[in-house]
Formats: sequence, C-alpha cells, structure tokens
Amino acid sequence: MQAWLDTEVPRLPGIGQPLRLYDTATGRIRPTAPGATASMYVCGITPYDATHLGHAATYLAFDLVNRAWRDAGHDVHYVQNVTDIDDPLLERAIRDQDDWVVLGMRETALFREDMAVLRVLPPRHYVGAVEAMDEIAELVGKLLASGAAYRIDDPTYPDAYFGSAATPDFGYVSGLDEQHMIELSRERGGDPDRPGKRHPADALLWRMARPDEPSWESDLGAGRPGWHVECAAIALNRLGTQIDVQGGGSDLIFPHHELGAAHAEAHTGVHPFARHYSHAGMISLDGEKMSKSRGNLVFVSRLRADGVDPMAVRLALLCEHYRSDRAWTPQRLTDAGQRLGHWREAVALDAAPDASDTVARLRTHLADDLDTPTALAAVDAWASQALERRGRDQDAGALIATAVDALLGVKL
Repeated sequence: MQAWLDTEVPRLPGIGQPLRLYDTATGRIRPTAPGATASMYVCGITPYDATHLGHAATYLAFDLVNRAWRDAGHDVHYVQNVTDIDDPLLERAIRDQDDWVVLGMRETALFREDMAVLRVLPPRHYVGAVEAMDEIAELVGKLLASGAAYRIDDPTYPDAYFGSAATPDFGYVSGLDEQHMIELSRERGGDPDRPGKRHPADALLWRMARPDEPSWESDLGAGRPGWHVECAAIALNRLGTQIDVQGGGSDLIFPHHELGAAHAEAHTGVHPFARHYSHAGMISLDGEKMSKSRGNLVFVSRLRADGVDPMAVRLALLCEHYRSDRAWTPQRLTDAGQRLGHWREAVALDAAPDASDTVARLRTHLADDLDTPTALAAVDAWASQALERRGRDQDAGALIATAVDALLGVKL
C-alpha cells in the first residue's frame, strides 16, 4: 500500500539529545536507546470514516518521536498498518449500502491526504491487512503448531484463538488484573463470553469463513484474521523480533497492544517485544472521548475545507502534553492560529534576538518525553522578544524557522 508523500526535514546545526519517553509497561520515563536505526510501529486506522482529531493527535505524537530521533542522528524505520478488513468496516459498509473495499480505499486515501497536509512524516512501510493476509495466516499457523494457539471446539466454525497463558509475562503491558481485562475485552471488540474458549482473555486469531463475509484461502481454511495478530505479523516481518517503540492511542493498551505483544513473544521467545510501549491521550468533545462509535467527531478534512491552516491544527494539538487527555474547543484553534501568526511575524523580521539558546531549549524539552507545552513556550518567549525589536541577529529568524520545522513539523 502506498503511503503519503514525504516531507523534507531540514537539518539543524549540531545534534539533538537522546530521547526519553514514558513506557506504559514500566510506568516510568526512560531513555530510548536505539542503535543506528530506530524502529517504531504505530497502529493505523480502520478506514470506515474520515480522520478525526483523536487520530491526528496520536500520529502527531509519534511524528515528534520520529523527528527527535532523526535530530539525534538516527535513521528511523517506521511501520504503520491499515486494518482494511474488520467488523467495523463491514458493518459501516452494510449500513451505508456501500462496497467495503471501496469504502476502505476511499477513507484510506482521505487519511493519507490529511497526514500529508499536517506534515506527518510517512512510514517506510504502510501495510494493509489484506495485502499481508498470507503472512498473517502463516503466523497463526505457527502459533497453532507451537501450542500457543488452539482451535475452538465448534464443528461449524472452528476458529483459532491465542491462549493467553502461552506467555509467562501476559499482562505486563497494561498491568491490569484479570477482571479488568475481561471487561475491556468485552467493550473493545473481544468475545470473552464465547463458549469453548479456554480463558475469556484469549484472542481471536483466525475467523473461519461465514456466509456473506469476505474470506481468504489459506492452510488454516478460508477465513480472515483477528485484529491483534495482524499488527504482530506486519511488525515482526518488517522490524524483527524486538522494536524500540510500539505506539498508539491509550485505548489500545488493552487488549490490542497486550495481545499483539503476546503473539509476537509466543512466536519468537523474545521479551519484551517493544522496549517502550508509548500511548497518546484521548481527545474529547463536549465531555466525551472523540470516537467514531459516539459520533462526536471533528474531522481534519472538514477543518481543511473550512480554510483552517493545517499548521494551526498541528499547534492546537501540540499545546498540551501528548499523554494527557484533553478537550477540543474552538478557542484552542483560535489560540493556535494567533500563536502561528505571532511566530511567522517574528521570523520574518530583518533582525531578532540570538536563537541558539532557544533551539537548545526546544531540543531539551522535546527530548524530555515530548514536552511540547514547554517547548512551545520557549518559542513564544523568543518571538515576543523579537517583536519588541530586542536583537540584532540577522540569521536568528531563519534558525528558529528551521528548528520549528525540523522538530515540531510546523512550517512558518
């Protein structure tokens, strides 16, 4: 699957600081310690609706990880999937009397446009579940052969399930107790109450073909994959047995990232699958988490159609910490537009205060678990001084513009 067009990232003088990032599994901010190439897998969309601001906030957070690593001298191998076959997509297609393939392609194309306009750096590999079907089925087969998975005792639909007891560390990503796991599984697309499962937390790996549903032939029999194994297979086959960062929204901690890690570890024996499990907070509207199921969405494409500067959208989503749950309001966008105008006016001046200390502070704050509020405040302070005509450095504006572009992804 084709990703969106790349965005050139300018190089800053010197080299950035090593990135420290919060790890959900340990509950601590720890250094990321990649080698020459840093590896990152971020879970992509299920394309049954347009990109909303909750999506955008997540992908902006991991775009900052990508940029911080690049600034610190690393090559970045970034992989993202598209869940272009799953129950929500089929249900939306039936509701709207649409073809599920056409629906998925249309919404994926819109997502790519939104990401490009927001200047999110594209993944090196952008992989749909449908195009990865053979490798997903192969992983399921290996899990069955090793005893980490089993067929449910159902003569009509002997679906394959992963045994959550197959890995000794199951539960380490989320830190949840069993009852909480079961409750979240029930809320988030799992089937903990299905008869015949060995444990309620066991996850579907391969759903045997049902009437009037799309299916794919494999050694497992005609069917389609579960959600978690899709990401495990795509990540393992492109990034190897262990990665630096597994990313996504905080609603993916359980069951998705917990089960994806368990699938990978049961197959490879390597623990942990990711050195950091990093999660972005949720965006709310009118007191409720912004989500497709609730329908309380603000779409990036709608803001674009209304003439909103995408860089203002980007700043509006970066003004609070990526891990915090936060509310979207029209005032947030207004404030971001004013900040953007303030910065653009300052960098356009013929002379301004020396910018080297501001760039150093910007690097320091972003390397500290992506502390964007403090980073933005540092640029605000420089811009205010510049607009008060306090400085004579003719190159300062260009340096700030380069730094804001390289590190924050904001084009001034």
